Amino acid sequence: MENKALIAIEGLTKTYLLGQVQVQALRGIDLGIAQNEFVAIMGPSGSGKSTLMNILGCLDRPTDGRYLLAGEDVSRLGKRALAEIRNRQIGFVFQSFNLLPRTTALKNVMLPMLYDRMNHRSTAERLERAQANLELVGLADRMHHRPHELSGGECQRVAIARALVNDPALILADEPTGNLDSRSGEEIMQALHAVHAQGGTIVMITHEADIAAHTQRTIHLRDGLIERVAHNGQMHEPAHSLVEERAP
Repeated sequence: MENKALIAIEGLTKTYLLGQVQVQALRGIDLGIAQNEFVAIMGPSGSGKSTLMNILGCLDRPTDGRYLLAGEDVSRLGKRALAEIRNRQIGFVFQSFNLLPRTTALKNVMLPMLYDRMNHRSTAERLERAQANLELVGLADRMHHRPHELSGGECQRVAIARALVNDPALILADEPTGNLDSRSGEEIMQALHAVHAQGGTIVMITHEADIAAHTQRTIHLRDGLIERVAHNGQMHEPAHSLVEERAP
């Protein structure tokens, strides 16, 4: 039985007005991502991957088309409703970590729960959840350290734990290994694999082919369109605008 679709995108377009010029960042994207799928998005500069990530993260709205997240059409929601969706259903992992510098790893992870108006957890419950997520990413012995006392890879693992703490439906990771050396990058991918093994759905932007190879599926964008989709690293020339190939 196939996993239920968490993301369903139909005819998605995004057009920006730069002065008197219209720029088509996305030119008609159709895409489905299942629950508990781990997907990478790749493409050259100007391919539309950042625009697509912003729409998936409810940071922007499409010009046309539909975006269904967990069955809800979020394409035309207002700013306040999108903010609630972001807080309730989406966990973000950024290239630059975005941790509070004077706050311990544990308190950084607890922070999103303070803004979650849907769940009124006690301090003890928040502490327990934050500790569990830090343990999941291998930081049980570093949770009382501040960011300047942690390596870059450890800071990113704190960011992953923070993204998980409100039980989001979707984890969006934007170049999560981009500021790290290769060893730290591998540690981050192992942490994301642990999240995926726990049932998490992850969409990751990356420009590194070896990092994308960790995922189940790589979506290649070019000029605002899906150029091809690769499964398990097996790529072939597409016959249409969207061709999905499976390894034999």
